[in-house]
Amino acid sequence: MEARRSNTDTAGGTAHPDLRDWLRQLVAAGRLAVAQKNISLIDEVAAVAKKLENERAVLFPEPDQHAIPVVANLFADRSWIADALAVPAAKLLSSFQNAVRHPLPWVEVTAAPAQEVVHQKVDLLNQLPIPKHNELDSGPYITAALLIARNPKTGIQNVSIHRCQVSGPDRIGVLLLPRHTLHYFRMAEEAGEGLEIALVIGVHPACILASQAIAALDSDEMEIAGALLGRPIEMVKCRTNRVRVPAHAEIVIEGRILPKVREPEGPFGEFPQYYGPRADREVIQVDAITHRKNAIFHTIVGGGVEHLLLGGIPREATLLDHLQRSFPSVHDVRLTRGGTCRYHLAVKIDKKSQGEPKNIIMGAFGGHYDIKQVVVVDMDVNIDDETEIEWAVATRFQADRDLVIVSGAQGSKLDPSSDNGISAKMGIDATKPLSTDPMEFKRIHVKGVEKVDLDKALQKDPKAAFARIVSG
Repeated sequence: MEARRSNTDTAGGTAHPDLRDWLRQLVAAGRLAVAQKNISLIDEVAAVAKKLENERAVLFPEPDQHAIPVVANLFADRSWIADALAVPAAKLLSSFQNAVRHPLPWVEVTAAPAQEVVHQKVDLLNQLPIPKHNELDSGPYITAALLIARNPKTGIQNVSIHRCQVSGPDRIGVLLLPRHTLHYFRMAEEAGEGLEIALVIGVHPACILASQAIAALDSDEMEIAGALLGRPIEMVKCRTNRVRVPAHAEIVIEGRILPKVREPEGPFGEFPQYYGPRADREVIQVDAITHRKNAIFHTIVGGGVEHLLLGGIPREATLLDHLQRSFPSVHDVRLTRGGTCRYHLAVKIDKKSQGEPKNIIMGAFGGHYDIKQVVVVDMDVNIDDETEIEWAVATRFQADRDLVIVSGAQGSKLDPSSDNGISAKMGIDATKPLSTDPMEFKRIHVKGVEKVDLDKALQKDPKAAFARIVSG
C-alpha cells in the first residue's frame, strides 16, 4: 500500500527552502568562492574544494565546459550547520533531537521545479557534471545524493546517503551498508523484484542532515527534515516509479536496484581517510533523470570536512538522545574530527556516582555500531577542543582502573583495522573521583582572563612601540 501523506496541487505560500537559499546565505556572509570556468571534473574540482574546505564553499561554473555548475564545501564548520537551520550553535543538537522526536509529515505536490527538465534517454556523464574526487577512486562518483527507497510492502520511505560509482551511461554501482536501504532491498530481492529508488542531488541542508539520523526502521527522514525547517517538505512522485522526492531538489536520478546483480565497485576515498576496497556491489539501473532549469550539482569530497560534519552532527544528536534516556547526567556529546566524526565519541557528564561513566560507555557502544572509542569527561572539559579531551585523559585516567575493553563487537566495515567489521571497543573514564580533596583536581586559572579586552590592552602599532622602547 502507499504511505499516507497529505496532498496539495501547488507549492503555495512562501518560497520553499532549498539549496539556493543556503547558497544565498553563504554569498551574503562572504563564505562562497567562485572558481574559474572550465576546471576539470577529474581531480581538479576536488583539489580546489579540498584546498578551501576549512574556509569557504566553492562554486564551479562550466566545469569541463559542462552547462551545469558544481558546488562543494557547503559546510566548513559546525557553526555553518547551525546557521543553515537558523539556530544558535549551542542549540544545534537539541534542535535535531526535537526534530527526531516530533517529525513533521511531508506533503505531496503535483508540479515541481525538480521536474522542469526530463531526460528519458540517460547518459549520466554527458548530462551531469559528476567529478572524480580522490586520486585512486575508480572513477566519477555521485557523493552527495539522498538515496530515497520505498519499503516494498508498506510504501514508507527511507532516506540515506551512499557512495555511487558511475559504471555506465545508465548504470551505477552502490555500496549498501547494513542499514535500512539494504533491508528494503533484500525484501524486494527475495520477491524477485528490483527496489524502486531515487538519487536526489542538491537539497536544503536540513534534508541532508536528516538523512543521517540514526532513526528506527520505517522512520521517514524527510519528516525529520520538515521538523528541522518548521514546515512540511514538499514531495513529488517520480516520473518512472512510485518514489516521492523533494520537489525543490536540483536533480533527481530515478531508477531501480537490480535483484541478483552484483558488479565491481571501488576503490573510493572514504571518511576514515582510507580507500574503501573494490568488491562486487549492488547495481542501480537508471530509468530517467529530471532536474531544474539552470540546475546546480552538489558534490562532497570523500573524506573531507563536509563529509565528516554532515555525517557527524546528526549522529551526535541521536546518540545524545539515546544516552539521555538512561543517563540524565549526560549533558553533551561530540564525535571528534580526529575520530573521523564516526568512531571516537566524547561524552560530557555531571557525574553523580562512581561507576556511572562505565555504564555510559557501554550505553554509547549500543547507540551505534560505528562507535569504537568513548571518553567520558567532567563538566569543566570543553569537548569541542580535542586538546582538552586529551588533557582529561592525561590527568584523570588510569588504565588499570578506568579502562573498558570489549572484544569481537560489530564495528565499521570501512575501518581498515577491523576484521571485516568485527572490532574491539575501548572506553575511557576520564572523570574526577567524587571523594577527593577539592584542591587535588582544581584546574588552574588566571584571574580576570575572561574580562581582558585586547583592543584596549594592546598598542595599535607594535613595531613602532617596540622601536620606541629599545631606543630608550
